[in-house]
Amino acid sequence: MNRLLIIFRCDCLWPGLLLALLGSALLTGCASTSEYGASGRTDLVTESDESSDRKRARIRVELAMGYLEQGKTAIALDEVKLALAADPNFADAHNLRGLIYMRLNEFSLAQDSFMKALSLRPRDPNILHNLGWLRCQQERYPEALDDFSKALANPAYGERAKTFMTQGLCQIRAGQRREAEQSLLKSYEYDAANPVTGYNLANLLFQNGEFARAQFYIRRLNNSEWANAETLWLGIKVENRMTDRVAMLQLANQLDKRFPQSKEAASYRLGAFDE
Repeated sequence: MNRLLIIFRCDCLWPGLLLALLGSALLTGCASTSEYGASGRTDLVTESDESSDRKRARIRVELAMGYLEQGKTAIALDEVKLALAADPNFADAHNLRGLIYMRLNEFSLAQDSFMKALSLRPRDPNILHNLGWLRCQQERYPEALDDFSKALANPAYGERAKTFMTQGLCQIRAGQRREAEQSLLKSYEYDAANPVTGYNLANLLFQNGEFARAQFYIRRLNNSEWANAETLWLGIKVENRMTDRVAMLQLANQLDKRFPQSKEAASYRLGAFDE
């Protein structure tokens, strides 16, 4: 059990898929099976290492994660409270509580939870990642980027694609467009199939006037199962800039057939290519 679902509120790029995909896959490692040290993992945690209190707390955390996936935030929070009653020093429970408070927009309580988790498991990259995203939402960009940097500095960290992607989104919010491009490119190197990375990278390149490079990434995305109204509309605008009318009309036909009521389809009909 090493995956946590959490819905993000993100007003940057591709909000529809960010809610669907970032919400389901961005944050991982909430309930870890090992401890992280300054230079990586120090030891695997096996069943024999768990006390009865820790085992009860872990089961509660697993239940809380399931409820959070279903959108039952209040029940998830209750389960986390029961987990902490069983084992107040369970870092995973504090980390999950922070994520739940983020979902509830209780940012101060979320920070308290993440800081407690870090005090119990210093330098844990997953907790640092979550704290960084929290601070980014609070527009505390230097602190957020420092958290991401610390997470990425851990050589044993296995979720680098996730953190480079989130760092890139945060840098876009902070107006650091060139830095964001580099972060998204790194994320893409680790996980070329991630549609959030692909879309945001293509959109950023498009906004920077690098249409040929944007075309490469958005075409790959629109040829995948993740194509939606937002990706098709970006593809249409890119192909329009590249003066490839055949490709543009093919995408427009898909947009009109699959998402006729979307705002993107309406924008295409109006010819609002510069929006």
